[in-house]
Amino acid sequence: MLNEALSLQSNSYGNGNGKENPKRKSPSKNKKKKKRGGRKKKMTAEQLHALNSVKEWVFLDQPSPAVDDDFGVLKTQGRVGDNILFDLHSHSIRSDGFLSPSKVVERAHGNGVKVLALTDHDTMFGIPEALEAARKFSMKIIPGVEISTIFSPSGESESEEPVHVLAYYSSCGPTRCEELEKFLANIREGRYLRAKNMVLKLNNLKLPLKWEHVAKIAGNGVAPGRLHVARAMVEAGHVENLRQAFNRYLHDGGPAYSTGSEPQAEEAVKLICETGGVAVLAHPWALKNPVTIVRRLKDAGLHGIEVYRSDGKLAAYNDLADDYGLFKVGGSDYHGRGGQNESDLGSVNLPVLAVHDFLRVARPIWRNSIRNILESYIQEPSEINLQQINRFARNRNSKGPGCGKDFIDLCFSSWLTIEERQNPEFEAIKLKFSNIVINVPTIKTN
Repeated sequence: MLNEALSLQSNSYGNGNGKENPKRKSPSKNKKKKKRGGRKKKMTAEQLHALNSVKEWVFLDQPSPAVDDDFGVLKTQGRVGDNILFDLHSHSIRSDGFLSPSKVVERAHGNGVKVLALTDHDTMFGIPEALEAARKFSMKIIPGVEISTIFSPSGESESEEPVHVLAYYSSCGPTRCEELEKFLANIREGRYLRAKNMVLKLNNLKLPLKWEHVAKIAGNGVAPGRLHVARAMVEAGHVENLRQAFNRYLHDGGPAYSTGSEPQAEEAVKLICETGGVAVLAHPWALKNPVTIVRRLKDAGLHGIEVYRSDGKLAAYNDLADDYGLFKVGGSDYHGRGGQNESDLGSVNLPVLAVHDFLRVARPIWRNSIRNILESYIQEPSEINLQQINRFARNRNSKGPGCGKDFIDLCFSSWLTIEERQNPEFEAIKLKFSNIVINVPTIKTN
């Protein structure tokens, strides 16, 4: 079954016309048209409960959304038909995307996305800009990152294959952020070496390419990836398009492929869990040995797996998630390349039950992470610990001295429910913060 799914997924940049969700043909003239306002399928009690729970979190600091329709599609109070879409996988120019974080947010908003996870490769530097852009659209940003790793089935290098793990964090970002950043920085440094090796291999293949060309495409401070090398190949005239560059030269194990200094996949999953994150296996259809990888990563703490794409749900990976007790999510994996071969932001319609399962696992983890970060500041009220609180929190540009309790309420009004904030543990924390005058510093984005 998995092999069948892999054949369906040989194109990892699905355009929404997959076999599992083909376009419907126009009904023939002799068929009767359905009457408008006809009978709709009612939601189950489980779906209704999930819907209300999701809406509560999405609209924490906004007016209550309109009543859902009979299909369980979430609606906003704006234009009729505005779905509350979650897109949990996207990229910007901070890694290998084509758009700035603010432009990614703007496009997501235009496509009706209400909750967006920016998951650049091996960096979270784009999150502050995305958060700032999201405020004017009343969107919620989940701070995320897609971590490049290697999986070794038997510890032998020849058996290794690349595995990408998505990490989703709270409004404060990761606990032990310096440890995670050092971890990511090491991967980014390896990406430079990897890209240089790819350029060297291409030159040996009589495809002359200059490193300076690749570095210029990547941009200042951005660790180059395969996509940057592919773009340089297109501009140099060696291939017609990005797909050809990957198919001929840059695919896993291809003649110009190279590895970097990626950590073991299990190590990344464990660190995500230890720093208050939610770990999800990205695009499992690209893996050669998904069952073994899922089993090992589950033992390391994996929470979920991507199952949904723009062309529907993949049954094989849905079953794999069930076998190992993992929640099922998905996202567009948008990079902004353009063209019909890329899934656009908001093109993956996650069922409300899938979103609810994701939040049911994630929210307690995020809540504990937020509590730990706040308690760290109480124990040591340093500027570094304050920056940790304010790094990704929605402080609405508050600056200058103020009451600690008010600052905390303002930061988390869009992340924690009133009930969660009135929890005895958080009440005790707020009481301690009430005696603290906080001078909000200017937070650097990189």
